[in-house]
Amino acid sequence: MTRGSPYAPHTDAETREMLAAVGAESEEDLFDIPDEVRFDGEFGIEARRERDVRREIATTLSKNDDLTEFLGRGHHSHYVPSLVDDLSRRSEFLTSYTQYQPEITQGFLQVLFEYQSMLVELTGLPVANCSMYDDATALAEAARLAGRARRVSGGRVLVPEILREGKRRVLDNYVAGTDLDVETYATDDGTVDIDALEARVDEDVAMVYAENPTVRGAIEPRLSEIGDIADESGALFCLGTDIVALALLEEPAAVGADVVVGEADALGMPASYGMGLGLFATREEFLRQVPGRLVGASEDAADKRAYTLTLQTREQHIRKERATSNICTNQAWVALRTAMHVASLGPSGLVDLAKRCVTDAEALAAELDGLKGVRAPVHDRHHFREFVVHVDQPARAIASDLEAEGFAVHVVGEHRLQVCVTDLNASKTDALVAAFEEVL
Repeated sequence: MTRGSPYAPHTDAETREMLAAVGAESEEDLFDIPDEVRFDGEFGIEARRERDVRREIATTLSKNDDLTEFLGRGHHSHYVPSLVDDLSRRSEFLTSYTQYQPEITQGFLQVLFEYQSMLVELTGLPVANCSMYDDATALAEAARLAGRARRVSGGRVLVPEILREGKRRVLDNYVAGTDLDVETYATDDGTVDIDALEARVDEDVAMVYAENPTVRGAIEPRLSEIGDIADESGALFCLGTDIVALALLEEPAAVGADVVVGEADALGMPASYGMGLGLFATREEFLRQVPGRLVGASEDAADKRAYTLTLQTREQHIRKERATSNICTNQAWVALRTAMHVASLGPSGLVDLAKRCVTDAEALAAELDGLKGVRAPVHDRHHFREFVVHVDQPARAIASDLEAEGFAVHVVGEHRLQVCVTDLNASKTDALVAAFEEVL
């Protein structure tokens, strides 16, 4: 006889043997749950009619602030066409876990192959996987790749001092327990300080990471020089970006990038400030080091084009000791949505969207700069979607007053705010400027 969970079918004899091995008399002894949080068999939720539950939920949700967000810093929203929702919610897509059985998941595999192909075309690098958790884990996996494939003696990973805090914490967690050490280099006017970076790079550096655009929205003007500095020391050059920026800014392969990481969920998904879609592309020589999954194209027994998961370098589900990564369930359904969105835009539509990210930010910065007590943008750079604003008054007080007027912006310094504009909130920029003028 078995008892307990149907997923752990232990007989009474096996259970007694295991308890004896760990010195416990019962399964209850294995847990130390405080009385105040221990489940007593009652949920304490009064049974109600469906209509009453709906009314209570609606009342609770109505208490949320209705703010127009001008927030960015790694989380960006663009208009998602309704066809993305309609197609991605088909049962064969929505209920799929991992496409281990290619004979019944050809449609999903084809979309992921197209997603990879889009990244290859946008980055200029020949290998792209079919997605990571988010940009932070993609960066961390790139650092681990550099640690395995480095041509240098050391394990230093250099990142900009203005790297987003959450991304830095993920990177630190991923390299803990390895011989990699994360260090920072200085930035100048929102982008890389080339002289400071060059002074930090030596034969002990395994990877140099830079972003374009940076977390402050500034477009990096000297990418090729960064690539040269990394290459001359034998370090890998990892470039952080996003799928919309790739349509307009310098091609990563052309500036010497060995690995490209970043967010792809700017298309296909609204900003969730949590779950993302990490893009990951690299050179052919690192093919066997790529984390996650790859979809390949081949031919079936009838000589028809067919798709399948291939070169699963992580081997986590086969031989853990040979795994290159512990990433398991990735963001395949989100990648599917991104591929649908990119396909619906087409090449010209994607470029037009990227151009708006430059011109709308420039126009909004100019309007804010015309207000007394405001200087925008702070950095003397071209910007993509977002920019930093200097305010003479305390930034946190200004942000609080703007929130009372119905607008959300980032506070990034004692007298600095950060504002992000996309096609979703561009129609509200005049109202934002008026609110700035009012609260100042």
